[in-house]
Amino acid sequence: QVQLVESGGGSVQAGDSLRLSCAASGRPFTWYAMGWFRQGPGKEREFVASISRSGGDTNYADSVKGRLTISRDNAKNTLYLQMNSLKPEDTAVYYCAARELQSTLYDYWGQGTQVTVSS
Repeated sequence: QVQLVESGGGSVQAGDSLRLSCAASGRPFTWYAMGWFRQGPGKEREFVASISRSGGDTNYADSVKGRLTISRDNAKNTLYLQMNSLKPEDTAVYYCAARELQSTLYDYWGQGTQVTVSS
């Protein structure tokens, strides 16, 4: 299995930027498609973005298109989420997740990192 550890969260003002990281260890990082999810206060966890194993294919939730960018560095076994023009509604715990090739669901999850955006 793969172990995932997020970092980079914090408290910022609206309009600021943050970059989240997710360090993977265990099985080869390139075995997994990766995703970012978030859970805001009083809300269910929602999809934010995903990236293919090679990094060549990405997908985003409509609410973050143009502001958040997912990327990965397979040499460093690390997933990133660059967050620009942050809004208060982006406040949430952000989780990275890994999906095996043959799976339709995300199999492995990190512990999450808190992002708080104040107006």
